[in-house]
Amino acid sequence: MTAIALGKPGHDSAQARHARRAVIAATIGTMIEWYDFYLYGLVAALIFGKLYFPSHEPFAATLLSFSTFFLGFVARPFGALIFGHYGDRIGRKGTLVATLMLMGVSTVLIGLIPTYESIGIWGAVALTFLRVLQGVGVGGEWGGAISVATEWSAFNKKRGLAGSWPQFGSPLGLLLAVIVLTAVTHAGSAEWFETIGWRLPFLFSAVLIGVGLWIRLGVLETPVFQEMKKKKQIAKAPVLDAVRFHWREILLTCLIRTGQQAPFVIFTTFLLSYGTGTLHLERPFLFNAVLAASCLSLVTTPLFGYISDRIGRKRMYLIGAATMLLFAFPYYWMLNTAVPAVIVVAVMLSLVVHDMQYGPQAAFIAESFPPSVRYSGCSIGYQLASLTSGGPAPIIATWLLHTYGTSTAISSYLAVIAFISLVSAAFLRDRSHEDYGAHDISIVDDRPEPGISVSPSVAS
Repeated sequence: MTAIALGKPGHDSAQARHARRAVIAATIGTMIEWYDFYLYGLVAALIFGKLYFPSHEPFAATLLSFSTFFLGFVARPFGALIFGHYGDRIGRKGTLVATLMLMGVSTVLIGLIPTYESIGIWGAVALTFLRVLQGVGVGGEWGGAISVATEWSAFNKKRGLAGSWPQFGSPLGLLLAVIVLTAVTHAGSAEWFETIGWRLPFLFSAVLIGVGLWIRLGVLETPVFQEMKKKKQIAKAPVLDAVRFHWREILLTCLIRTGQQAPFVIFTTFLLSYGTGTLHLERPFLFNAVLAASCLSLVTTPLFGYISDRIGRKRMYLIGAATMLLFAFPYYWMLNTAVPAVIVVAVMLSLVVHDMQYGPQAAFIAESFPPSVRYSGCSIGYQLASLTSGGPAPIIATWLLHTYGTSTAISSYLAVIAFISLVSAAFLRDRSHEDYGAHDISIVDDRPEPGISVSPSVAS
């Protein structure tokens, strides 16, 4: 079996500085994009149903609100296809700048949309369209961010930790969204929040775009991509090559995320709907609980990435999926006690359990694809889970609760999807200790990928 021959980057101090900056840029950029994405979900759970679907009963309005949330997930695979192609063709850096701009501008425009009271159904149409653009942007973000972070750390033994930092951007983005939304909630009356206040966090994204662009424009292209470009090893059709030669890894990537992404949406976005509507808890209390959990996640996400460098990516992921399976029922038992302290513990534990998969996930997935199709393969597999897991999660949870009238149905749903992740992770090869720039061109087929020149001098 032949493999791509890539030179190892030097270890001088200048390169070390660029590597650190690349990881920081990936993290900050990811934080900004997730701030935008989570902000929409949080506001959708609180008031979008009332503002844009007021003619429906509360249950129907909530479902419609979460449906626009779901459309953002539907759009993410399209973003993966579009930006995955360009990320593997022209480079990681320029592509990530484009995803940041698309996501940021869409978020700012959401803050300017008139409500149903002003323009009728067209408000919901505009909201849906911009949510789709958000999904396209974030769909192209993740594969590039983890490629940048891990390819700068390609030849050391800390890919798990390096890959966890873009993952770190997710709880950081959630934390920022909750902080800004909490501050706005306390800045005025409920009536003020429903008319003007909720718009301010979306408009604040304009500031974040400027910060993100400044950081990302100062980052060099990854050594791995530079080496491929130098040796003319760029795939002509990376998306097609990824699907043709690595369909198994794409499928398993989607499936291992099933028991990670859906629980996260339920632990954060759906929690607000369940907590205020079923448990009759105060909105600020739930915000504070999610805020505390997000702070803890800032520690546990890189921690589990680091542990995966020690014990192996696959082993850490299997432990996380098994823990999620066991946690599914105790989570709602704790929430249903209606005891504030117990609820806070449940919310905080939920993200710790989630991070056991989320921390090592970036490196685990990125290591499954060769550099020529890494951006494409990672993005497609990762974002397909948006259709099968994250997007439908709040809709399914809302329907289960409305149909069966008990949280046990939701716990059963969590247990089933955790089991899917557990089984799928068992089938994905662990490449924790393999050379990141020189693993097999094709795992399924011994032939090299089309459009890529290879060197027989490097054995896999």
